[in-house]
Amino acid sequence: MAVFQAFCALRPAADKAERVAALPYDVVSREEARIIGEKNPDSFLHVDRAEMDLPADTDLYDSSVYEKARENLQNMEKKGILVQDEKPCYYIYELTRKGKTQTGIVGCSSIDDYISGVVKKHELTREDKEQDRIRHVDVCDANTGPIFLACRYTQTLLDLISGWKENHAPVYDFTADDEITHRVWVIDGGSEIRTIREEFGGIPALYIADGHHRAASAVKVGLKRRQEHPDYTGKEEFNYFLSVVFPYDELTILAYNRVVKDLNGLEERAFVASLKFNFELMLMPGFPCKPVEKHCIGMYVGGNWYHLKAWEDVYKNEDIVGQLDVSVLQNKVLSPILGIGDPRTDKRIRFVGGSHKLTELQAMADETGGVAFAMFPTSMEDLMRIADEGKLMPPKSTWFEPKLRSGLFIHKLETGSED
Repeated sequence: MAVFQAFCALRPAADKAERVAALPYDVVSREEARIIGEKNPDSFLHVDRAEMDLPADTDLYDSSVYEKARENLQNMEKKGILVQDEKPCYYIYELTRKGKTQTGIVGCSSIDDYISGVVKKHELTREDKEQDRIRHVDVCDANTGPIFLACRYTQTLLDLISGWKENHAPVYDFTADDEITHRVWVIDGGSEIRTIREEFGGIPALYIADGHHRAASAVKVGLKRRQEHPDYTGKEEFNYFLSVVFPYDELTILAYNRVVKDLNGLEERAFVASLKFNFELMLMPGFPCKPVEKHCIGMYVGGNWYHLKAWEDVYKNEDIVGQLDVSVLQNKVLSPILGIGDPRTDKRIRFVGGSHKLTELQAMADETGGVAFAMFPTSMEDLMRIADEGKLMPPKSTWFEPKLRSGLFIHKLETGSED
């Protein structure tokens, strides 16, 4: 059963939250971060992408980057931009995008739950990315970005959230430039804190929706601290990592599309013809093709959009992972025809989140004479079933929107822990 603790958040002063809140470090490029940072000295990207404050030729993984991140974090606290809560609390985090709202509880998950599989993952991680975040967490002595988790909420938790929102004012309420509204409440009532802890104690599994690298890195920092403190009790803050847990059925997964920069030496006509062994093809002249059901893919190549529908015998005998559209595409097109053997490392393939328009995919393909694939989104039900079975999805199978903001909650590893 899940351990989910209240904690003393380091968080923005009420009048600073909108300026501090920043997109996750891994969805902002170096140049984008620099531009944002120059315009906004309070942006949390000064912590998460601290290279923006160093010479332009600084290596992203140089020790000076992590030292600058720590310095910037400390300065934000010294200046009163970030303020430390004195009492362990839970926090309600509500995000609204295009009229749809998702509301979760912010707290700290146990590294032991991650190790034992109570916190379930569905993707592999890359060592280089893990090492980057391990150093960032270790040097900053804090979890600076929340792990995006999901679970099956109990009715008691749903009612508690609803009741608290009705009877308390939010401490933050702002709409960001991308038109996503963020609202936060502090749950500081003793009985409510006990109820939340007890209710999560009856939940058998938490699922990582987004943030696999941050989760793995936070856990490894915790294990490193245990080695450094062999007399640890298990209550120290390094035994926990910052998380936001949402009801799984409130979440929105968008497609994670693919663009391959060339046709692997094939002529366009030969490439299209090769697909007919595994897909029913339909030319869609004049407009982009967005798939509307599972096992269908939109494809753009050579100025034309096509609708691809996988023949049933392509996937019907596969396991849950093999039946995913991203698996069908990889196994029947990307690998055998386009030569993309390992999509995690092949530089010919580009992954494009579902927040981008299909016309943008089209432009990317036209730029290099390649091909674009518009996918149908993976479902939360498939994600949880795969995680329950201990299996892994292909890379870049899910794109969650809206993205959680970093900087609204920081979990410092040296602060005292709740009993």
